[in-house]
Amino acid sequence: MFSLFKSKPILKDLIPDHHIDMHSHLLPGIDDGAKTFEDTLRLTRKLMDFGVASFITTPHIIQHVWDNTHEQINANKEITVAALEKQGIAVPFRAAAEYLMDDQFVRLFESGELLTLKDNYVLVEMSYINAPIQLYSILFDLQVAGYIPVLAHPERYLFYHNNFSEFLKLKRAGCVFQLNLLSVVGYYGPGIAKIAEQLLQKGMYTYVGSDVHHDKHIAAFEQKVTIKDLVPLQEAIANNQFFK
Repeated sequence: MFSLFKSKPILKDLIPDHHIDMHSHLLPGIDDGAKTFEDTLRLTRKLMDFGVASFITTPHIIQHVWDNTHEQINANKEITVAALEKQGIAVPFRAAAEYLMDDQFVRLFESGELLTLKDNYVLVEMSYINAPIQLYSILFDLQVAGYIPVLAHPERYLFYHNNFSEFLKLKRAGCVFQLNLLSVVGYYGPGIAKIAEQLLQKGMYTYVGSDVHHDKHIAAFEQKVTIKDLVPLQEAIANNQFFK
């Protein structure tokens, strides 16, 4: 008999073969992600088991917290890729960065090139406490400099939850939205899961990312998704092939 109570899928089962993960913290010892190469190796293997076949890892660049330079990130990536190859892992493994939008970020894109996801697409984030005062000026100047801002996990900015129109304003200002996959299993809480579902229903996400930092994130891929309509989520997942 047909059941109206169809079981929701496990998140990892929605990851297709040949998936490209464009947001993670897999480089060892460089931010709040993998601490050692052993962590990198374990997390990479787990994501590959889910269907990930290509990685763009994105360490934080946050002034006075993670003062990573482009040279440090690239050097770490080269060492990591060589070590992965010695372990039999030769998948595409690139490095970009997740930039906090602050004064230092402005100086970086005004004075030199950014580490991009692909072409001129750059991953940006905000503080979880509040948006930068000059947010829309930063976004405007970034695009004048030739970049397209991909806003990481907009659903996690709690200060926008009671003013949904701010998400529309961000889209109009040129932001491309990237969903954290763990948001749809309630990993960050039910309020964030609800906003993620609303943004999905309005077709506002273009890409998705694992944002994997550690083993707890990996374990959460074993949980069931909480959203009702899977189609917008599956479309956003499929869009990641853009980064091939």
